[in-house]
Parts: sequence; structure tokens; C-alpha cells
Amino acid sequence: MIGTITNVTAIILGTLIGSLFRKGIKPEYHGAMLNAMGLAATALGINTVVGNMPKSQYPVLFIISLAIGTLVGTIIGIDEKFQNLMKSYSKSGLGQGLSTAILLFCIGTLSILGPIEAAINKNYTFLFTNATLDFVTSIVLASAYGIGIAIAAGVLFLWQGSIYLFAGYLSEFISPELLTEISIIGGILISSSGIAILEIKNCKTLNMLPALLVPVIFFLIKNFI
Repeated sequence: MIGTITNVTAIILGTLIGSLFRKGIKPEYHGAMLNAMGLAATALGINTVVGNMPKSQYPVLFIISLAIGTLVGTIIGIDEKFQNLMKSYSKSGLGQGLSTAILLFCIGTLSILGPIEAAINKNYTFLFTNATLDFVTSIVLASAYGIGIAIAAGVLFLWQGSIYLFAGYLSEFISPELLTEISIIGGILISSSGIAILEIKNCKTLNMLPALLVPVIFFLIKNFI
């Protein structure tokens, strides 16, 4: 799991560096950092959607997934419970930053295929590339939200570690078609986080997380039929 450990270490180091920058930034400049992060997240999400939409073989699936997933997430109250938990530990809006960090770090082709490639082919290229990207992203996020962003490193470890352990089974199931559908939804969620950071509209992105499971269930059913 050297690739995942490298990825986690990169996020922790980036967070430490970013939190040091945060201490040296005047309070009035934090708003500018938040705007930059919001625009970056929105742009990354849109780029992911645009890049994968033409490859989708099921162009309506992401709409159905978002509708069902958001309804389930809202009923459960995922976003509200998470934000309340974060508020009990931080008054700086860490919940919004952390949810964005988790989406950026975990929902992506490199973060999903990386552990599989590492476990089966001992190829760490995807994870090392992902670590570099996450290092830069964590610096920006931590400079805006503080050292609490390091929590996302723990989430990433559990995420990639689980994929690594079950790589033999997942490699047969995770097809390019499924990754395309997950990437489209993931891109929308990342854009949603960016829009919330910019305070255009709080879409309660975490309530949409179950949408990522709908394509998985759809492909499972499709394979059995």
C-alpha cells in the first residue's frame, strides 16, 4: 500500500503547509482564498462532467441517480448531521471545506483505479500522480479552512485501503462504463461544493452522496440479467 501511504502523506504535508500559510494571511484575505477554492472546485467538476458525458452509454442514468440519491440522502440527513458534527469542533466552516476535500480526494478515476493497479500490477503511477495533485489541493484547502482538512487523509486511507484489499473482485466489476457514470456524478458533486463555497447556493452536497451508489446498483442488476 505504498501508493496510498504516499497519497495520505502528501495530503497531511500539504495541509500542514497550507495551515502555516493561513496563520500568515490576514482575515480579510481569507475570503479571497475561499473564492479561489470555490471557483477551482466548480471548474474541476465541470471539466470532469464535460470530459465524461460524451462517453456515457446511459445519458439519463446520472439524472436518475441524482434524483434517487439526493432523496435518500435528504431523508437520512447526511449533510445536516455532518455539518453539526463539524460545528461542535470548529467555528470556521470546516464542514464545507472538509466535504469538498473528501470529494476531490476520493471521487476520481485516479483514486479508484490507483489502488487496483497497485494491488494487481504493482503499478503505483496513478497513486503517485494523485498524490501530487492532492498535495497542491490540500495546501489551498488548508490555507482557507485550516488544519482540520487533514481529516480527509484518514478518509482517503480507508477508501483506497478498502479498494486495495478487494482489488481482485473490484477489477472485474469496475468497467470503463461504470467509471464514466460515477465520474459524471462525482463531477456534479464537486461543482456543487464549489457553488456552495462561493455562497451562490448551498446544495447540501453530502445529501447527494448516495447518488454515487445508484450506477453501481444499476450495473450489478444489469450484469445479473
